[in-house]
Order: sequence, then structure tokens, then C-alpha cells
Amino acid sequence: MDRLESMRVFVAVAETGGFAAAARRLAMSPAAVTRAVAALEARIGARLLTRTTRVVRLTEAGTRFLADCRRILSEVEEAERSAAGSHAEPRGHIAITAPYMFGRMYVAPVVLDFLAAHPHVTARTLFADRIVDLLEEGMDVAVRIAHLPDSTLTAIRVGSVRRVVCASPEFLAQHGTPRTPADLSRFPTIAFSQDATRVRWTFGRGRKVQTVTFEPLLTVNTSDVAIAAAVAGRGLTRVLSYMIGPEVRAGRLKIVLSEFEPPPLPVSVVHPEGRRAAAKVRAFVDFAVERLRAARWLC
Repeated sequence: MDRLESMRVFVAVAETGGFAAAARRLAMSPAAVTRAVAALEARIGARLLTRTTRVVRLTEAGTRFLADCRRILSEVEEAERSAAGSHAEPRGHIAITAPYMFGRMYVAPVVLDFLAAHPHVTARTLFADRIVDLLEEGMDVAVRIAHLPDSTLTAIRVGSVRRVVCASPEFLAQHGTPRTPADLSRFPTIAFSQDATRVRWTFGRGRKVQTVTFEPLLTVNTSDVAIAAAVAGRGLTRVLSYMIGPEVRAGRLKIVLSEFEPPPLPVSVVHPEGRRAAAKVRAFVDFAVERLRAARWLC
């Protein structure tokens, strides 16, 4: 087995988490997969995987090598397509990451529509509330909600989101409406936070920044639970504006204290290869940018 094919086998084992699963993906025997990985480790002179009876894990060297294998295989694949005259046609596999709730609400529909329009492309998504390293985790495109540091990544801004305080109309009718951030201490609140006792919300911008500290009625670690509690009339909560677009449009939630909001957070589509990106990446980025810029509740 040649070196590139051994790399493909190793990537399949790493992605599926096992030799048998990789064998099924590659239509090979488990023994052939095992031999290919062993030969690759012998050639490199380093252990890439740790094996037990139940699980296969990457070693530290394996994690680094996996990122290199994905990059090399992608470049070889693109070179072959370019030589065959198909550089402009989106083909192959693409991996996209985004924050969990934004991915579920906005990115997943974009991915599905893109796949419907490009039958030669397959996709994998990773929706998680953490900064995903694109190269180390084999991602082609990311949607980020943050002020981005300068880097070698190409970033295209598609909109912005606000940090908003909201409550149900029924709650506001019963308890009244806060007029300033300082009023929040008098209202039941639902906090989306890892802190189980005291919560700090910052408002305003420039010299008018003010921080309010209070003890919430309920503290949760997922925004969807905070939103559900607010819709149920249990209190005020603070989330990103895109998260409650459907509830606000349906009249289930109302935004308050909007004049005290901090500066919006930019939403950007990010990818690592700029103009040298493969056709599948360039096509998806163009598609996603157009769709996300047209989405409601991104400003």
C-alpha cells in the first residue's frame, strides 16, 4: 500500500474511532486496515494510535499527524481535480463548524440547501460552543460570533448580533418593565452562566459602561433553557438576539433595556486558505455569505 493510501486509512480510523468502522467505510478488511496503520507507524517511527479492546485514541503525535494528513490529502485531491479540468466544480467533502445554537438555527439550513444544489459534495458539521481550531480538527469553514484577532484566516463579515435582555409580555404586565440596568435586582432573572450564585451583566459602551451584579432566580448552562423559562414567564433573561428571533416575531418575548445594550458582536464566515481554497470551499463560502447576510435577526 502506498504512502497516500496509508494516510487515507489512518484518517478513516481516526475519524470513525475504530479499525472495524474504518474498514467498513473503506470497503477493506479489518486486517488490511490494521496492517496499513502499523506500516505507517513503522515508517514514521512513532505510535499514532493507542488501542484497547473497546476504543482507539490518537496519541499526541497522532493528533499532529492527522492534521497534516488531512491537509496533504486535500491538496492532492484538489491537484488531481485541477489537472482533470474540474477545479471550478465543487466536489468532495467539506467540514463546517459554528456555535451550537447558531449552527442549529442558521448554518444547518444553509448546509442542507448547499448539498441539494451541489450533488457531488458531502459535508460534516461540528456545532459547539468553543473555539474550534480549523487545522487541528480538520474544519474547512467556521462561522464565528466574536471580535476576531488578526490571523492568517480569511474572514468575511455577514452581520452582527446584540446581547439583549428579554421577558414575556405576561411577565412584564405582572412585574413591570425595568427602566435601567440597576432595576434588575428587583426582578426575577434567569441567568445563562456557569456561576451558580452571583451573576454580572455589563451594559453600555465607552465611558458609560456599568456592571450590575445580582443573584438570579435560576441559573442554567444552556441558552435554550433560559429562553424557555423566559417564555414561560419565570423572569428576565439575557441572550444573543438571534437566539430569540422566532419568539420575538411571534410575540412570546419582548426586548427591554435596548438603549443600554453593549456594542454588537460581529458574525463572520472564516476559512484558512483565501484565494487558494478548493472549489468546494469557495462555493460554500459564497453560498453561506449570501444566505447569512439575508437572514433576519443578524443585526
